Amino acid sequence: MPEGHTIHRHARLQREALVGSPVRAWSPQGRFAEGAAVLDGQKLNDIEASGKHLFYRWELGDTLHVHLGLFGKYKTFHGDPPPPSEATRLAMANGRSVVYLAGPTICEIINPQEEDRLRSRLGPDPLAGGRSGPDFAGNLARRQTPIGAALLDQSIVAGVGNVYRAEVLFKEGIDPRTPARKLDSAQTRALWLRIRTELRRGEKEGAIVTVAPTDIGVRRRSDIPRDERLYVYQREGLPCRRCGTVIQSAEMANRLIWWCPFCQGP
Repeated sequence: MPEGHTIHRHARLQREALVGSPVRAWSPQGRFAEGAAVLDGQKLNDIEASGKHLFYRWELGDTLHVHLGLFGKYKTFHGDPPPPSEATRLAMANGRSVVYLAGPTICEIINPQEEDRLRSRLGPDPLAGGRSGPDFAGNLARRQTPIGAALLDQSIVAGVGNVYRAEVLFKEGIDPRTPARKLDSAQTRALWLRIRTELRRGEKEGAIVTVAPTDIGVRRRSDIPRDERLYVYQREGLPCRRCGTVIQSAEMANRLIWWCPFCQGP
């Protein structure tokens, strides 16, 4: 499932492509034909990301809500696009760009009350404006659940997924099995800043790269090979890139998580 950095990147790039002009909307697949008809011809005023959710604001007050889920994908084209696939739920086009959306878990038009209810279930978004670190700390302070599970709970922090939870905990030296409420104020503050930093970098680069070049013997981030971009994610049984200890894994919040017993030890 795409993590928050990908959703914010989609919002930014589609904002540049579509916002400010009338948009032709249609449903090649047919499953969103009624919704597309409502949006067709309206000017798109803005696109907002919150965690793993996207909200499209239209000139007549309609809001399109999209959640990609496990299989949803966007494809954006500038100029003449290829025909949409049969799985394309929604297509949006103006005179210069076309966006195809296929396979989302959610693609719906919602009213303000529905949006308020949805947002009330979300924790702070590290990529959104404002200072939400205290909200994040407060959410953790009320949870006895392991921090590795807490970071996947979208009511605690919105947008962190399986890759980032493993990587930020490694970089902060926190054992994922530690109860969330046992983290002290310095740890929670540093963890929040780490999450923000990593997601911002991922949004800018369009990829998750957490490894420091010096830890794998290269000089620049651009020199990091694709299969060496992460410290612990999916590296069970391999040596830690920093200390050489064998990486371990366990199931947590119905997903596997990986960590270094030495770098993230007590």
